[in-house]
Amino acid sequence: MEQYNPFSLAGKTVLVTGASSGIGRGIAVACSKMGAKVIINGRNEAKLESTASLMADGSATIMLGDLTDNAKMVSLVGALPKLDGIVHCAGIGQRIPCKSIKEEDVDGVIGVNFKAPVLLQAEILRQKKINKGGSVVFIASISSWSPSMGNSVYSASKGAIISYANCLALELAPRQIRVNCISPAMVWTDLILADGTDEQKLKEDESRYPLKRYGRPEDIAHLAIYMLSDASTWMTGSNVKITGGVINLY
Repeated sequence: MEQYNPFSLAGKTVLVTGASSGIGRGIAVACSKMGAKVIINGRNEAKLESTASLMADGSATIMLGDLTDNAKMVSLVGALPKLDGIVHCAGIGQRIPCKSIKEEDVDGVIGVNFKAPVLLQAEILRQKKINKGGSVVFIASISSWSPSMGNSVYSASKGAIISYANCLALELAPRQIRVNCISPAMVWTDLILADGTDEQKLKEDESRYPLKRYGRPEDIAHLAIYMLSDASTWMTGSNVKITGGVINLY
């Protein structure tokens, strides 16, 4: 008798944005190992090729493209096959005090973290590229409700994507397409080191977590697999916190 596995992604085609590194890479690799054909998107071809090298043989298709460029985004969607799953993971971080925020700071973070996935999702729906019964997953953040110094624009961008996802879930429910968010606390990726934060201070902060560590990309990937699989067919409009037990960051 074949082993029962409701979490299998065999026969599914999944798009993962932001697959060049970090959580996006972890999700792409894990999905491929669960049997999915995975289309990986990002702006750096060498990094995408590195991601593909970690994936199950023959499972990866690289689609290079900047999702903030509308013309390129529309073209990219046109080249997509029909999808069973989408993971919106592309994102950037920035720490800047509220009094120092400039227009370009807002445009940069909101453009990548909110505007790009919203317009990409709209184009996917316009071009009818997602199958009935599919799943859409947004990578949000605990920062949407847990404030920290200098993190206002990033936090706002993640709060906005959660609110958007709640509305999208209602609109797509008649087609049995589920829409859910994942809100991690701190995860060891290049993103948390990109703003120059001292790694030793991060490790000291990590010790405050009840499970005594930050997350790893594979921790988030395993939750994404559940949301993409048929194990979650009665789950939509949810925002799942995955935090190592921490309630607030600060």
